[in-house]
Amino acid sequence: MTLFMATLLNGLSLAALYFIVASGFTLIFGLMRIVNLAHGALYLLGGYVGFEVQRATGSWYGAVVAGFAAIAAVGLVLQLAVFRHMEGQELRQTLVSLALSIIAADLMLWVWGGDTYQITTPDYLFGAFPVGLPGLPMYPTMRLVTILVAVVVGIALWLFLTRTRLGMIIRAGVDDRDMVQASGINVHAVFAVTFAIGAGLAGLAGVIGGSVLSIAPGEDLRFLLISLIVVIVGGMGSVAGSALGALLIGLAEQFGLAYTPTYGVVYTFLILVAVLALRPQGLLGRA
Repeated sequence: MTLFMATLLNGLSLAALYFIVASGFTLIFGLMRIVNLAHGALYLLGGYVGFEVQRATGSWYGAVVAGFAAIAAVGLVLQLAVFRHMEGQELRQTLVSLALSIIAADLMLWVWGGDTYQITTPDYLFGAFPVGLPGLPMYPTMRLVTILVAVVVGIALWLFLTRTRLGMIIRAGVDDRDMVQASGINVHAVFAVTFAIGAGLAGLAGVIGGSVLSIAPGEDLRFLLISLIVVIVGGMGSVAGSALGALLIGLAEQFGLAYTPTYGVVYTFLILVAVLALRPQGLLGRA
């Protein structure tokens, strides 16, 4: 029972981190149809920025804000300087963003080296919190905070896309850009803001991931792959689908590693293959 409950909560906390990363990718790739393969590099850069800010100021909250704001600014520059000039050209976007990802990875390796870092959290987030589950009375506080942050991000993103004027403009601009532009709305500015928000969420996830797990070279590729899988499984442009996809992948990964460690990684790809075979648009995606 202890192993099962610990694995369940580990799966939920890992799914929460995957969702925070994939939520930004949902905006950029799933909704705006921009193939940004540098999303993993933005995650890792956000973690490094948060680490440096926390080390310089001693404030974990400052690291969270800096990680989001700095990577949002980087995303804004990428959209205006690069992706704006390649709208609808998926192959060029793929190649250019892949090149940017490789360049960014080498630059981060040059600056921070190959060491593994972890962002220090406040004392009240360090340690365990009573959960009162059978066989598991305590659980790491920071992992519970990760789940809470994912819930807040998911609700805020859903409300933003479905209940605000800007969110409605974004969805309309994706479906019929010419009609939105004919209404006098600057679609390029709207897409730039959306791209910045998606990149900022990757930076936020980098700080959270660096607090719960660690920051090291190679994490960019791992979380890029996970983001792709989550968005494909959940459905393009669906926030709820990304949450469901992240939940399935996180639980499958943790239960696989706990009970069948030899084949733990296989379950993620079995889920991906099954969804592509039975429902190619994703579990909650539009046909």
